[in-house]
Amino acid sequence: MPETISSTISPEGSLEILSQHEVSRLHDTSRQGLHDLLRLCALAVLNSGSPTDDSIALMEAYKDFDIEVIQQARGVRLKLTNAPAEAFVDGRMIRGIREHLSSILRDIVYVYNEIQTHRRFDLDTAEGTTNAVFHILRKAGALKPGLDPSLVVCWGGHSISREEYDYSKDVGYHLGLREMDICTGCGPGAMKGPMKGANLAHAKQRRSQPRYLGISEPGIIAAEAPNPIVNELVVMPDIEKRLEAFVRLAHGIVVFPGGVGTAEEILYLLGILLHPDNTDMELPVILTGPANSADYFKRIDEFLVYTLGEGVRRHYRIIIDDPTEVGRTMHKGMDRVTDYRKARQDAFYFNWRLTINRDFQQPFSPTHEAMAGLALHREQPVHELAANLRRAFSGIVAGNVKEEGIRAIAARGPYRLHAEPALMARLDELLDSFVAQGRMKLSEHYEPCYRLAE
Repeated sequence: MPETISSTISPEGSLEILSQHEVSRLHDTSRQGLHDLLRLCALAVLNSGSPTDDSIALMEAYKDFDIEVIQQARGVRLKLTNAPAEAFVDGRMIRGIREHLSSILRDIVYVYNEIQTHRRFDLDTAEGTTNAVFHILRKAGALKPGLDPSLVVCWGGHSISREEYDYSKDVGYHLGLREMDICTGCGPGAMKGPMKGANLAHAKQRRSQPRYLGISEPGIIAAEAPNPIVNELVVMPDIEKRLEAFVRLAHGIVVFPGGVGTAEEILYLLGILLHPDNTDMELPVILTGPANSADYFKRIDEFLVYTLGEGVRRHYRIIIDDPTEVGRTMHKGMDRVTDYRKARQDAFYFNWRLTINRDFQQPFSPTHEAMAGLALHREQPVHELAANLRRAFSGIVAGNVKEEGIRAIAARGPYRLHAEPALMARLDELLDSFVAQGRMKLSEHYEPCYRLAE
């Protein structure tokens, strides 16, 4: 059995000062429906730095672990029973772990309760959803009104090659040397590398208050503990709000190699930038990787141009095997973002001007009916086609690699899609290339899980 410690700690940050009413609600909510989720996420955080990312094995190893919110007149305390000893030094919890634990408690228990059970936010509208994202970020302290644009959002795969991981560190290093900060999904792989590289560069530049912002979801945190370098952690309720938080906060975006999930994120981003209301928006986007990942971006670029038109290329730049050029290009982009927002008297800390179509805010469940209802043809606005392609992409991947999707295909047969045959052939070629590059986790061989509707 692993070594454990039981302890009672005080959370940090915004949970230290609460009204008695807030404390009471926090205590009640933590025991009604959210306790198991809080327990899973807390255990993952307490296990940060462990070589294992198997959440099932972790729960089995620490099956007697528990966390309880204790109500007190002046706030709350957290009672931990049989917690991993690695989270403590000489009986005291490591400060970074305590900060992450407090952030999870704040967002899962308190913010979730405020956002999802109050009619203050109409989550059925674009405006209501954006306001909810803003309030979650503000509650977390992630909005920094006094800072000039410097935040680079980094996307990419969590399970990448060593060469691709080292390259992401090099890029982070060159961003950090130019005093740019990093925001990622806070997990491993391409989300960890840029922060590690920037951390070293910031130390060399004596950057006094560097930002390493992680935006995640409860399920991801439970499976992959946050990167210990993260000094600001925000937990969003779902992937759509998480993605909106990224693009609303970003002053620039760097996309590293990944798999199908990364390709979906690229479609999400470009679908937003292609919206007519965002024609003049300044948001530098760079797709980059080492020499051996050139084909990944080449295939994505070809697919994007075929489906969305040649004009899509003005929204991104591909830079292969040149971390220094990535740093220089992004730094110049930051200057353009600063000038753009100053000229329009826009906030630096939250991009209110960016129009995000409702299609990009709503969760998509790839049922047979939903997949059949997608409009997959080029006789529509490109931003709408991008939204539908992302959904089709998600469903096709789910039918091949996700348990729920595989079961649905086995029970009801392939999805029937109303699409241009040539367009779907291009999508199939793209997925084939991911398989050939080892970027899709398949139990067996890849076989398309869709067919064209007659």
